[in-house]
Amino acid sequence: MADLLTLVQTISSALPAADAVLDAAKEAARGSVAIGKGVAYGAAGGGAGIGIGLVVAAMINGMARQPEQTSNLRTMMFIGIAFVELVFLFGIVLVYTLN
Repeated sequence: MADLLTLVQTISSALPAADAVLDAAKEAARGSVAIGKGVAYGAAGGGAGIGIGLVVAAMINGMARQPEQTSNLRTMMFIGIAFVELVFLFGIVLVYTLN
């Protein structure tokens, strides 16, 4: 019986320490999520920058090869840029909806 009482006293004295550890773990998890959001935001922005650069480079290359198609290429370039920006905005929405 004395062993059981000692065990109960040990467990009850350890519970406040467990609460402190749990609170510290929750704070660390929140910090990790914040870092992950920052990385995702940066990756979305970097990907959009690279994508827009590739679209514009292809348009310039096409204009150099066929100058008579400039107006058609410009239209397609703006459509391509719009799609790249749409993917970027989806990434930003995803970052802000994560908990």
